[in-house]
Amino acid sequence: MYYKQDEIASHFQDYLAENTPDDDADPSELHHEAFNMDYYIIGTYQATQWLGDHAFYAIQVIKDYEESCFGEVSTDLSDPERVVNMYAYIVGEQVVYEWFESLERGAA
Repeated sequence: MYYKQDEIASHFQDYLAENTPDDDADPSELHHEAFNMDYYIIGTYQATQWLGDHAFYAIQVIKDYEESCFGEVSTDLSDPERVVNMYAYIVGEQVVYEWFESLERGAA
């Protein structure tokens, strides 16, 4: 389990409570809407507090993800706000796909 995955999952549940996805919604589209259309955390101080002692963990998750998906790291890892928001985006992807899997299991 990722650091603060429950909190990020709660953010996704709040998103779902305010936005009803289409029956044929694609996980990647829903992920984009929930985690890429607005900032998860705004402000350097808030981001630094949110990361706490886990800043280097979050940076490693981002590096691994971006190198795997894009072949290079493009997030400014010196900016706590960017680190938190990219980290939430990455963990949010996992949260959304797990939510879709639970729906499929429930429908089966």
